[in-house]
Amino acid sequence: MARTLPDMDKVALAVTDGMLHFELSVAYEVFGGAPYDLTVCGPGPVRVGRFRLEPDAGLDGLRDAGTVIVPGWADVDVEPPVELVDAVRAAHEAGARVASLCTGAFVLAAAGLLDGRRATTHWAHTDVLAARHPLVEVDPDVLYVDNGTVLTSAGKAAAMDLCLHLVRLDHGSAFANTVARRLVVPPHRAGGQAQFVTAPVPERDDHPLADLLPWVIERLDQPLTVEDLARRANMSSRHLGRHFRTVTGTTPLQWLLNQRIRRAQELLESTGDSVDAVAEATGMGTATTLRRHFNRTLGVPPDAYRRTFRRTRAAAG
Repeated sequence: MARTLPDMDKVALAVTDGMLHFELSVAYEVFGGAPYDLTVCGPGPVRVGRFRLEPDAGLDGLRDAGTVIVPGWADVDVEPPVELVDAVRAAHEAGARVASLCTGAFVLAAAGLLDGRRATTHWAHTDVLAARHPLVEVDPDVLYVDNGTVLTSAGKAAAMDLCLHLVRLDHGSAFANTVARRLVVPPHRAGGQAQFVTAPVPERDDHPLADLLPWVIERLDQPLTVEDLARRANMSSRHLGRHFRTVTGTTPLQWLLNQRIRRAQELLESTGDSVDAVAEATGMGTATTLRRHFNRTLGVPPDAYRRTFRRTRAAAG
């Protein structure tokens, strides 16, 4: 039985000896504050890297959660503990959404949750996962895979991407961006892409574009060009491009497009405006242009994005 949105906010972190502390810490940082209610569940005191961790509850506590996070598994040559595998499977059967970070996918695979599903893990271990679990469609090239109630991420930093993806699904892009800004990471990298929507404004405010970037974001509805940005910044287009590479990691045009897409997401989530109106408000000009860029960036058209988001939020009602 599917859980409602308030249930999804009840998060359980499944831990046992041999977990990777980085992925565990990522999940704790993202879900350790409001509106989430986080419980660390384990069989007893466990060793995570060089640290000793005292869980809040036993592994049976996973069954009470709406979202279960399984951090990375340190030694993929060793089968994960049966009690952990059984507890994760039971939680999913009870209706929980289950997500693995990095090699935590080996726990989900052992529980049978990935059979017949597309999944990923750290690129260094995708061959092992595929060989050990032939019923799993292992994709080594993506950051994360969302199968609805079963999600998997690639290694290390991709764990943060998946956690922020869950926050975005639960509470929208604006809240996810707030969490990302607190953690000083990009708000969203789409699962099937290397990079998506860099931070709207870099954390530091002493860079050469500190005045320009907020000015641009306030004028996304206008048909801005690179020349417009260079003139506002009082520098040549070439000089502007070098600064954009240094500060944002991308070109002025790509950064501007990213901000238009991000704004379109927020409008699709928070308003009933037509796609034409959203296109105009984000400087895309026409619905056709918005649909082309939106679909190429996110893999879905604006209309489908809005329907998916509203279905997710409707679970709270």
